[in-house]
Amino acid sequence: MERRKTTVYEFFAGGGMARLGLGAHWDCVFANEWCPKKAAAYRAYFGRGDELKQGDVADLTTQDLPGTPDLVWASFPCQDLSLAGMGAGLNGTRSGTFGPFWTLMQRLVDEGRAPKIIALENVVGAITSHGGKDFEVILNHLVDGGYRAGSLVIDAIRFVPQSRPRLFVVAVRKDAPVAAKLSLKWPNKTWHPNSIMRAYAALPSQIQRHWVWWDLPEPTEPIVKFSQLIEEQPTGVKWHTKEQTQNLLAMMSEVNKNKLREVSASGELTIGTIYKRTRPDENGRKLQRAEVRFDEISGCLRTPVGGSSRQTVLVVEGKTIRSRLLSPREAARLMGVPEDYPIPRNYNEAYHLFGDGLVVPVVDWLGRHLLCPLVPLKSADQVSDVA
Repeated sequence: MERRKTTVYEFFAGGGMARLGLGAHWDCVFANEWCPKKAAAYRAYFGRGDELKQGDVADLTTQDLPGTPDLVWASFPCQDLSLAGMGAGLNGTRSGTFGPFWTLMQRLVDEGRAPKIIALENVVGAITSHGGKDFEVILNHLVDGGYRAGSLVIDAIRFVPQSRPRLFVVAVRKDAPVAAKLSLKWPNKTWHPNSIMRAYAALPSQIQRHWVWWDLPEPTEPIVKFSQLIEEQPTGVKWHTKEQTQNLLAMMSEVNKNKLREVSASGELTIGTIYKRTRPDENGRKLQRAEVRFDEISGCLRTPVGGSSRQTVLVVEGKTIRSRLLSPREAARLMGVPEDYPIPRNYNEAYHLFGDGLVVPVVDWLGRHLLCPLVPLKSADQVSDVA
C-alpha cells in the first residue's frame, strides 16, 4: 500500500524554497505570498495550480485553508527583527505579519484542525529582538495554542558556500508522541548556541515546561567551493570597466588591500567576494568600505533594498583583476536552488527573490531528520515524554 503524502501549508512562500527543500514526500495543498513578483516566480516553477493564493495574509480566512495539515511552514518577514530593522520587532509593519498568521493558526486549532507541526524560520536577531520579548511572544503563542516547541540555529555554511545562520522554531502538538532520538535532555551547542540557551533561561517557567531540545545529526558531506558555482559566461550581469574596478579597490582598507596583494602575488587564479559596508575610520567618521574574502565562502545574500549592497565577485590572476556583480544564477546556486528553476529577467527581482529566500538543502536536512519523523505516530516503546 502506497504511503499517503504528508500535507503542508507554505506561508510567506516567496519563490517556494521551503517547498523545494521539503521535496516530493510533502504535498503542498496551500501556499500564500503577498508579492506578485515572487508569486510569479513560484508559479513559473511549480505551475499555475490553485494552491497558491497571492495576497496579504491578513485577508485570509480558514475557509481558504483545506483540510488539516501535517505541517505549517512560515518564514515570516525578517526585516524588523534583523540588525538593519531599526528595532521595530513584531510590532513592525513587515515582521508584524506574524500576528495575522498566528490568528489563522489559532482559528484552525479552535476548529479542530490544528496542524500537527508548525515550523517557523527567521533571522537569528529574532532571538534577542526587544531584549528577547519577541521570542517569548512567539513561544507563548505556540504553548497557549497547544504546542510544545524548541529552537535551533542552522548555518547554511554546513551545506552551501554561504555564511547564513537562521533560526528555526519547531512546534509539535502536546499530545503527539515524539521519538526519543529526536530530542535531547540538554542543549547541543551545534544547534543551540549561547543565544538560544540564554533566551531559554529567560523564558517563564510555563513555557520552559513545554520546551524541547530538538536534535539533528550533523552533516558530514563536503560542501562545494564558491568558485565552483561561478558562471564562466555570466548571465544577467556585465563585467565592470577597469575604472569601476579600480574605484572598488580604492574603497578597501589596508587590511583588505593586503589580502588582495597576497592573492595577486601568488599568480594563481583566485575568486573572492566583496561587500560594501559602512565602517568608522580612526576619527570616527563613517566611510563606505569594500571588504573582500578569499576563503571560498560567500557572505550572506541580502535583498538589494534599504541601502544593502549587492555582492561583488572579484577574479584575481596575477596583476589582472576583474570585478562584477554576482549573477542571478550564482545567487540561486548559493541558495541550493535547482538549475532548472526559472530566473526572473530583472536583476533586482532575481536578487531579491533569492536573497530573501531559504537555503534549500537546510530545509531538506530539517525535513528529513526532524519534520518527517515527527508526523507518523509511534508506539509507546518508541517515544519519550519531552513535555
